[in-house]
Amino acid sequence: LDALKSSALFRPDQYSYILYPDKDLPRFLAKNNIPAEKIKASALLQQLFEDGNNLIVEKDIQGKYHFNGSFNNANSLKEALSKLHEEKYGELVQKDTGLLLETFEEIFDHKSFTGRSGTFFGYEGLGSIYWHMVSKLVVSIQETCLSAIASGEDQATIGKLLDHYYEANAGIGVHKSPELYGAFPTDPYSHTPAGKGAQQPGMTGQVKEDVLSRFGELGVFVDAGMLYFDPRLLKKEEFLTQGATFRYIDIYKEAQEIEVAEGSLCFTYCQIPVIYKRAEKEGIELVYQNGDVVRTESSHLDAETSKKVFKRSGEIDRIIVAVKK
Repeated sequence: LDALKSSALFRPDQYSYILYPDKDLPRFLAKNNIPAEKIKASALLQQLFEDGNNLIVEKDIQGKYHFNGSFNNANSLKEALSKLHEEKYGELVQKDTGLLLETFEEIFDHKSFTGRSGTFFGYEGLGSIYWHMVSKLVVSIQETCLSAIASGEDQATIGKLLDHYYEANAGIGVHKSPELYGAFPTDPYSHTPAGKGAQQPGMTGQVKEDVLSRFGELGVFVDAGMLYFDPRLLKKEEFLTQGATFRYIDIYKEAQEIEVAEGSLCFTYCQIPVIYKRAEKEGIELVYQNGDVVRTESSHLDAETSKKVFKRSGEIDRIIVAVKK
């Protein structure tokens, strides 16, 4: 991650990452030029020129050599070689086919072709940020953070991973001004070309990754069918500094609102409000629709209660989680 940040993949203007390192593409006249020594090394080409046959290679008025412009790939070259008269050129074709195919690949480098990312300037092309890729990177860093925490890595390592996570996350549109992002920051976009704002809006795969990483930040996990809360990545700045009204849509598609106190935050999970409150000891308070309240000193729900959440049974009104300061 340190190397990635200091590499050619980092775009400082958007504080994010491009798909491949940018490069200068050769101009048209610089393409499909065969070095003279390769021509001299081929007895077949020498014979074809002598016979005035341009099926494989042509010579232009400046004395430069080019493969037939109708060739699409190495298979086109193979097909053309197979069409040469067997009696006249058969032995030379057999001798020089390997040389010509090797020369063809050296010039066109088809094995290194990466599609639009290496040949276009938009649509996730050269210099472009591909936002779904950045969101995948954010999820991957978060998974590494959580793994480091679970395996008891030292706090310095965990801290550096967290720094990288929030830096990469900060590059995504939702954290930016419309001026910098070039669009509504809460809208997902496919890519951002060099020198332009976000392009090609739509429900890209980025949405899925951003939802996953957000629940990871909030510390909502499921293990063996049981829901638990462990917000180790959550910043204290996210908790309200003053009370606010939280509005949501319940499982019956009805608009609801609840008051959330200072020092808390609220989100929904399976359309049930989950309220985090900063406290000295962790624990959960389940508030049921019938008015019952069940308290536990654990941050885990049992399998039966978790099932009620997942199935959206309508029995649970809200979940209040005490988060250790």
